[in-house]
Amino acid sequence: MDSIIPDLKIMPPEAPLAMPEQDFGAGFRDAQAPADARRSSAGLWRALAFSPAMAASVALLWVMADWFDAEGINVVEAILLALISFNFFWISFTVCTVLLGMVSLARQERPVRQGRAQPLRVALLMPVYNEVPWNVLGNARTMLEELRARGGKHHYAMFILSDTRDPEIAAQEQASIEALRTTLAPGLELYYRRREQNTDRKVGNIADWVSRWGGAWDAMLVLDADSLMTGRAIARLTDALARDPGAGLIQSYPQLIGAQSVFARMQQFANGVYGIAFAEGLSRWCGQEGNYWGHNAIIRTKAFATCAGLPKLRSLSGQEQLIMSHDFVEAGLLRRAGWGVRFLPRIRGSYEETPPTLIDHALRDRRWCQGNLQHLRLLGSTGFRAVSRFHLFHGAVGYLMSPLWFALLVMWALIGQGKDASVLHYFSPDNPMFPQWPEMTETRHVLIILVMYAMLLAPKILGALALPLSGVRYEDFGGRTRFLASFLFEVVLSILYAPILMVQQMIAVFRTLLGVQKGWTPQARDGGTYGLRTLIVCHALETISGLALSAGILAGLVSVWLAPIAISLTFAVPLSALSGVSAAAARRMVGMPEDFHEPAITRAARSHRNELKRLIEGKGTMTPAE
Repeated sequence: MDSIIPDLKIMPPEAPLAMPEQDFGAGFRDAQAPADARRSSAGLWRALAFSPAMAASVALLWVMADWFDAEGINVVEAILLALISFNFFWISFTVCTVLLGMVSLARQERPVRQGRAQPLRVALLMPVYNEVPWNVLGNARTMLEELRARGGKHHYAMFILSDTRDPEIAAQEQASIEALRTTLAPGLELYYRRREQNTDRKVGNIADWVSRWGGAWDAMLVLDADSLMTGRAIARLTDALARDPGAGLIQSYPQLIGAQSVFARMQQFANGVYGIAFAEGLSRWCGQEGNYWGHNAIIRTKAFATCAGLPKLRSLSGQEQLIMSHDFVEAGLLRRAGWGVRFLPRIRGSYEETPPTLIDHALRDRRWCQGNLQHLRLLGSTGFRAVSRFHLFHGAVGYLMSPLWFALLVMWALIGQGKDASVLHYFSPDNPMFPQWPEMTETRHVLIILVMYAMLLAPKILGALALPLSGVRYEDFGGRTRFLASFLFEVVLSILYAPILMVQQMIAVFRTLLGVQKGWTPQARDGGTYGLRTLIVCHALETISGLALSAGILAGLVSVWLAPIAISLTFAVPLSALSGVSAAAARRMVGMPEDFHEPAITRAARSHRNELKRLIEGKGTMTPAE
């Protein structure tokens, strides 16, 4: 099918750069990476993030161990306590990270400039795969024009790196490229190439550019097809890399934009309100061992080529497997080689989009789960820094937590409200393996449960309180009353959707472990409206689990503390349908600053998208840039 598409390649002369595959079994140090001695330590920040979380988990374990039978803790009770403690550590760790972020924001420190910013040649790389071409190129044109208007000493060029396989989309893509190039202002560089075979997907797409053209560029700023960055944000990232000769990669904090549906606006509100303090705390304890999220990050090209070439992994059957979630691994390889990997969340103007419905979010999660669980096999790689291993482990645990939460939920439900009111009581009341769950009537028991629920809400409350420290005003959301209403709506919605997402992530884990999840399908960015049959099939497990829990609660066999989870799971189908409701209804539920003051770059991008779409569909003409 590909042969019927014209072979359009608009590229500069090749400048080859060797990109050898790395060996996970042998350490590697890049001779070009500066010594670590000149870099500040994040040891204190890490101690403040990890130690309280560990102490809180141990304290909870000690308190809850006293709840059980005085004769000793049996195997089932030990498993239950281990699950609770493990889950509580990650909750506490999130709270500690947010608190550190609040402290950091309150200090109002200015970033330390490590040297003069030397001019860099920067390639903006936008890999695409069966994307809507006018959306991609509308964003690309906007970023190029922002950089032209801003000026500066750095040199930029945009590369559209296509792996598109659909012939119709490929034809539209190439027609859009040719049309856009005729209207770009003089001096703006837009290149395009489409690979004949999409070998190794995005990893291979980037590697192909690095090995063929990377030698001519000091740095590459990797974008996603839905990425949008202001000229100021791009320039600040470039300056930061230019001033820090030891930095191999600098990640920005992409904020969500363009949300129209209830679910997407909930995600965007959480990202823009709670995420700021969390990102600040994360950047503090990461230090030079930061992470990479695959886009909206600037990378030193030669360092990446020398240190981050990815080999294939061997499966248990002996087959070669592509490393799916490549970004975490590439960050670990760069740091292993001596390059710094930094995270600068205070750079504003870095944007991306989010899936519009709960089902679209779950489908994306299945892809990410497959890649993140793969990281468990790399934890023993030679030379990786401890924090890099933690990032790999944390990415996998983020998905493994869901089956652990579900197991905890099932055990709690079976144990019920005490031995005499337990579901298990009717099977083996005298079994010594039977867990002795307390009656939950004593004040201390109720307080512990309330503390656990409060810890789940604490990152949201703290993030909202920290918002003014970041320079964002409550008035930007339409006033304090409007902000409070949006906050409460988001909290309620997140409580309702959390159990459903837990089950969907558990399904993703088992699909991966059983080999059902195959390949790395592209994200459906526009999402879809799903019919009742699809909703029922997708959420059958949640619905059945919710009905069983509800029946147990009504019969007095299951603790009433599980009622919020039972309600959410029982109504998974209508809640999933609600997630896709858009326009005015979604805006009334969750408000955004963009509803009142839309960023100029998003207006420009939307205008360029619509203009190019009309042209390709034969309904308009392109407006030449001045």
